[in-house]
Order: sequence, then structure tokens, then C-alpha cells
Amino acid sequence: MTENKNNKYKILFREIELKDGNQSGKLIEFDFENHDNVLDIIEIIRESGRFANENDNTQFVIGLKLFSDVMMRNKNNPLFEDFVPSFIQFMKKLKK
Repeated sequence: MTENKNNKYKILFREIELKDGNQSGKLIEFDFENHDNVLDIIEIIRESGRFANENDNTQFVIGLKLFSDVMMRNKNNPLFEDFVPSFIQFMKKLKK
């Protein structure tokens, strides 16, 4: 039996209400994997009080994990070439 090296997650992203008042109910659902336990990281960031708003803590972690995974898988993409060094410094600062 092979051991999975990543944790697996499912994201459900549903429109609830648009700024014009319309409610389309559109839904995007996708799976992703990460070597970190993302829910544990969310809890750590919430407890740290990094952001006063609890939702900001959650959005920050999920957004960062999704973005960083895509960037690292595509680090040779010209879109990221100037950003990768700054991102590495950002992550070092965040982990302190």
C-alpha cells in the first residue's frame, strides 16, 4: 500500500449575492492537495490574531496556499519570475 504524501481538500465556491442584488447561485467546485494540514494552519493563524477579523485569517490562509501551490508548480512561468524571490522572503517572515 502506498502512502499519500499530501492532504486532500475540496473547495466549494458559491455565489450568494452579487453587488447588483442578483442571486445566480453559480458554483465552482474543485479538489486540491497540499503537503500541509491547511485546517491546522487556519486554526494557528486564527489563534495568533494576525488579523482582527476571523474571516480574514481564513481567507488569507486558503488564498495563500492555493496561490503558492500554483506558483511553485509553475515557477518557471515568466509571470512569476520577478515575484518568486520576494515570495520566498515573505514566507520566511510569515513563518517567524
